[in-house]
Amino acid sequence: MESTKQSNFLGGCLKFIEPLRLPGFDANAILDSRRKDIEALATAGATALTGIQSLGQKQMEILTGTMTRVRALSGKQPGQEARPAGASEAVQQAFYTTLSDVRELFGTAYRAQSDSYAVISKRVAENVEELRTLLQPRK
Repeated sequence: MESTKQSNFLGGCLKFIEPLRLPGFDANAILDSRRKDIEALATAGATALTGIQSLGQKQMEILTGTMTRVRALSGKQPGQEARPAGASEAVQQAFYTTLSDVRELFGTAYRAQSDSYAVISKRVAENVEELRTLLQPRK
């Protein structure tokens, strides 16, 4: 459905530009290039959305794991005393686990950003090549 709307829009643009034919001006090539730009932006948006969803999922996993560790650390059941033995080791382990979780979150965020950036930078490079081709003198 989205592709049909896009084709109709670009077709309308082509009908508008057709009567304005200028020498050395290829309307089809320009419209095709803009279509590719729109597709690249849509892909980058989808990639960013996937990354954000992945980041949210990772945060939920970390929260769930942290809550499980807190419950295990307290080890307190109704009517029981808290376990003080080994508490410092447990706290230290919790600290290292938290650092590891934060590292994973940063890694997930970095991957999401770099994937979106790769899509955009590829399209920019293609635009430069298209522009270079369009600006070359015709023989």
